[in-house]
Amino acid sequence: MAASPPRILLLPGWQNSGPGHWQSLWEARHGDQRVEQHDWMRPLRGDWSARLEETVADADGPVVLAAHSLGCILTAWWATHTRHAAKVRGALLAAPGDVERPDIAAQIHGWAPIARQRLPFPAVLVGSRNDPYCSFDRAQELADAWGARFVDYGERGHINADSGLGDWDEGRGWLMQLATAA
Repeated sequence: MAASPPRILLLPGWQNSGPGHWQSLWEARHGDQRVEQHDWMRPLRGDWSARLEETVADADGPVVLAAHSLGCILTAWWATHTRHAAKVRGALLAAPGDVERPDIAAQIHGWAPIARQRLPFPAVLVGSRNDPYCSFDRAQELADAWGARFVDYGERGHINADSGLGDWDEGRGWLMQLATAA
């Protein structure tokens, strides 16, 4: 009997992902599971990490993480503390938010410093050259620290609904590569 495919867990960033965001479109089209947080406007790192830990622990089989913005920072933090890393087949990390930047740290408290340990699972980090929330150089630094393959996505803003990606087939392709690589 073949193993079941991994469950895709969507990890939105601060303020959640709206209806036109690729994460919301994937949830509607593919049935991916959004990891719901109790407060999207005032994110607490410990609360968000505990919710991700519960979700991964409750999954019947392997999972793949599809993170955006603060969801990328959550993934790195959670990975340093989890007892369930072995269930994660991989992570797609799109447009990490630089919570160490003073203007962002002033809005999102308690998320700095960013965990910089190598992730215990394969990852692809997609960075944009004109992301208003993370410089291109910082995105590359995070990919290196996390041991993630870095994808230069050109000038695509914050890789969100405003970037005009729609269903973001290219991102889905990277996610499926992670899901099928064993």
